[in-house]
Amino acid sequence: MVNPETIVIVGAGIAGVRAAEALRDADFDGRVVLFGDEDVLPYDRIPLSLEFLAPKTSRIAHAYGEADQRLGLADFTLHDLDWYRHNDIELQTGTRVTAIHPAAHTVTAGGDIVGYDKLLLATGSRSRSLPNIDMAGRRVHSLRSYRDAVRLDAALTPGSSVAIIGAGWIGLEVAAAARHRGLDVTVIGRSPLPLARSIGPELGAFFAETHRVNGVQLRMGVTVTEITPTGLLLSDGTAVAADTLLVAVGADPEISLARSAGLSVGGGGVLVDAGMQTSDRDVYAVGDIAAARNPFLGTRIRVEHWATARKQPKVAVAGMLGNPGVYDELPYFFTDQFDLGMEYVGYAPHYRRVVFRGAVADREFVAFWLDERDRVLAGMNVNVPGVIDDIKTLIRRRQPVAVERLTDPRRRLTEAPTR
Repeated sequence: MVNPETIVIVGAGIAGVRAAEALRDADFDGRVVLFGDEDVLPYDRIPLSLEFLAPKTSRIAHAYGEADQRLGLADFTLHDLDWYRHNDIELQTGTRVTAIHPAAHTVTAGGDIVGYDKLLLATGSRSRSLPNIDMAGRRVHSLRSYRDAVRLDAALTPGSSVAIIGAGWIGLEVAAAARHRGLDVTVIGRSPLPLARSIGPELGAFFAETHRVNGVQLRMGVTVTEITPTGLLLSDGTAVAADTLLVAVGADPEISLARSAGLSVGGGGVLVDAGMQTSDRDVYAVGDIAAARNPFLGTRIRVEHWATARKQPKVAVAGMLGNPGVYDELPYFFTDQFDLGMEYVGYAPHYRRVVFRGAVADREFVAFWLDERDRVLAGMNVNVPGVIDDIKTLIRRRQPVAVERLTDPRRRLTEAPTR
């Protein structure tokens, strides 16, 4: 169907809202229905750990123009209600879609049946829990929604203590925010180093040292065996005292709707092609749930990050409107922790070595992940702004580099450092 009359979007996070924007930008004048579980206007989740809890000094705060005052929900709401009305978007907040019926081209939502010509799934992820942790406990928190952030914010009082279970991006960002507030902070991780699965041991060690010098206690290579009245027991037999507990052990994609509808799933998400189309030609998926075929990387990947949720919807919308596109963006993410601002771009699950440009000890450097032929697979800039596009260029060239030139800060990255 080249000219759909009704497009239904399931999920009112940033991916769902960007899809609605893209539809109207493409002059689609049909019906657009946007369903969201939460009973508030759609908002950007990124500031929940980076800004709502943290000092208002990073790039996100300045982007919102709120660097000197506390952020609230209105500051990172994506659009006000008038925008949805003006663009004729049927926003249905507080409404959960409970079933998809591909053969009938309908969804069940809030007890109603809504028909569609094209359907976009942008259902995001849910916080992962631990089997031995009572997530309903008064002292136990997760961080996925605005309500989670408000509750955690109230608990992180100066002079108290927090134990963060999970040494990934969310856990470390909250750890930095809590230390800034004057809390005693302990981070507990299963791996020997934080972020080891994301960026490898070389940079994991750098982040570990960053947190240690800022007063965070790292308890790595252990798991939590029990919650006690005063804190936690760990698998090595030791105890951690904590007034507040945060479970930040990752997220699981919300793919139950897709699976129940008979869509192909795998790779941790909903299987989509390079145009974000699922196994059903009238259903597309974007954001956290999309296990997408990336033509440049030559593999299927699923990326849980803000940049993906912002960019994939435009490609999906093009396909729904009869102009199939290709999503071949390089994975990208960023973080702000203590005095550290970082951007990472690329994909390096099987790299050979990491090399550095600049002074790691001075906390101003660029790291490059290289393969066995010294081709750049990924790069990370730490407190070195304005180089991310050059890093992307090096990755897309797919050519071996002269490492001594690549790592020489006197040379411009735009010079072709090929052998």
